[in-house]
Amino acid sequence: MSDSSLPRWLEWAREIQALAQTGEAFAQSGYDAQRWRRLTAIAAEIVAEHAGLDAGAVSEVLVAAHGYATPKVDVRGAVVTEAGILLVQERSDSLWTMPGGWADVGDPPAAMVAREVREESGYEVAVRKVIGVFDANRSGRPLDLFHAYKIVFLCDIVGGAPRPSDETSDVGFFPFDALPPLSPARTNERHLAEIRAHLADPQRPAAFD
Repeated sequence: MSDSSLPRWLEWAREIQALAQTGEAFAQSGYDAQRWRRLTAIAAEIVAEHAGLDAGAVSEVLVAAHGYATPKVDVRGAVVTEAGILLVQERSDSLWTMPGGWADVGDPPAAMVAREVREESGYEVAVRKVIGVFDANRSGRPLDLFHAYKIVFLCDIVGGAPRPSDETSDVGFFPFDALPPLSPARTNERHLAEIRAHLADPQRPAAFD
């Protein structure tokens, strides 16, 4: 399904890269693998040409992915108290987001988000429920080479204290109507609206795309 918020060349490049990655994973000969790698190179050239990037650097990122092509998974912890929602300031762009990041292989989803919250904010949390599973490439995410899903969990503080990390420069609680500048690739208005809806209705089912 086409996403009108993305340029068509990026959709084509992503699809070519995914097909090439999966094709190479199941290649029956070195010749087949070489042809699939050429398709990966073409996808890199498309991205580089339209985005003004170095084709070699893009190709390195694309060829690093192996096996059957699947979406990446991003987890975020929604921690809300009387003071507001917990946000951390990213060192990379100085914008604010719910704590979280890419899920690691081998960790259960709930344990993964609890660890991300602890590492990025200093707070220990218990995971209560799933707020929603979102198609991250269709909800404000900027230019990115890979498709991703975002899982937002509602969490409760059980300990810890505010502490920035190597990736975050500040930690704070903010009222929903007085938020700092958000990093839309990580946290956007749709995610926040769904969190508020779940707080108003504890029986609300998880949202999903």
